[in-house]
Amino acid sequence: MACPYFYPTERFLQALWPHASRLPLGDGFAGRCCADPASEATPSQAALENHCNLGYARGQCGRFPGGTGPDAARFTVSSRENAIIRIYYVLERDHRPYEHGRIDYDTRRRALVAPPSNRLLARQAETFVENYLRRRLE
Repeated sequence: MACPYFYPTERFLQALWPHASRLPLGDGFAGRCCADPASEATPSQAALENHCNLGYARGQCGRFPGGTGPDAARFTVSSRENAIIRIYYVLERDHRPYEHGRIDYDTRRRALVAPPSNRLLARQAETFVENYLRRRLE
């Protein structure tokens, strides 16, 4: 589960996770912390390795917001029909579903069919499916 406030930008090859393909987004990523939209930040390597790519940073990451928002984002591919890949996501809070839904990805357009309004969720879903496709080609 990735941190729901993480905006992945590129594969993070500096960290040595033993099974990077099992990470929530399909690999480790560098990116931006968007926990405070007014003050986005570049996370440290330790934060990327321990919080951004793994989620559940509440009480451990100084930038993680208080309140009742989600703790982590989880994705899975449920089907692939022709050029459409169907992804289901679950945002979790305290290891329980907080919000869930479906996102479709069009491989011809290399884009989400109807991106969610949450730009962080949309970017994480894109990253997840792009890694899914990359692993299928390797």
